[in-house]
Amino acid sequence: MTATIVTFGISKGGCSKSTSSGITSYLLSQEERVLAIDMDGQGNLTSFLTGEYDICNVFEEKTVLEAIIEGDARPYIIRIQENLDLIPSNDFLATLPRHMYSKGLKLNALQKTLEPVMKDYDWIIIDTPPSLSEQTILPLSTYSEGGSHVVIMFDGSMFAYYAIPKFIEMVEGAKERYNPNLNTAGILFSLIDSRAKENEVMLESIEEDHPNLKFDTIIKRKASTRRLPIAGFDGNPELKNALEYYIPFVKELKERVEQKQPQG
Repeated sequence: MTATIVTFGISKGGCSKSTSSGITSYLLSQEERVLAIDMDGQGNLTSFLTGEYDICNVFEEKTVLEAIIEGDARPYIIRIQENLDLIPSNDFLATLPRHMYSKGLKLNALQKTLEPVMKDYDWIIIDTPPSLSEQTILPLSTYSEGGSHVVIMFDGSMFAYYAIPKFIEMVEGAKERYNPNLNTAGILFSLIDSRAKENEVMLESIEEDHPNLKFDTIIKRKASTRRLPIAGFDGNPELKNALEYYIPFVKELKERVEQKQPQG
């Protein structure tokens, strides 16, 4: 069986894509084999999982950019802990469109890059940038027999609200042209301020505009979760508190992936 792919995305920053993909990768790796891929040149997922913040120097020519150019992920996979690996990123990922053009690579380039390792993992979790670019389109276009799924992040803001239909349109385009196995797993609320009065209005609007897409789980921002990139997972006395809302989300994600619903 090939890996199940889950891509976290939305064309707006600050919606917890990197945090959610990192924590999801960690939680899934407690029982299954996981490969996390950082497709955002900011490298937040890379820093989150490795503790390295000088990513341009530490991971110079050792990133997903080089993996895609060479068409082989294997030399660029690093071990984070048992059952959890990472293909890192750094600022030079911004040059990806130029390299794709010069080498004649198509939007299935990431799929070809991952083919040698598809059977080595149960899950491939992909973090994407807050833009409608090749760095987002490539993950959406990556086919796997084990299924390809999208988690659309939503922070409760009006900006993210209007970004959702644009992102769904991109998902549908990738599904039609490159990845017939692509499925929208759902919209995950990661609220900046869980006390904000407008949250209820936004919840109702999403349910009305996109029936059955909203995850039942709502991620409420917590200080202990924000401190995870500093404290890490191992030996962190706040870990249980930091993961409180993500544990039920990952359970719900697995259920939706197994049911292959909703379809978007």
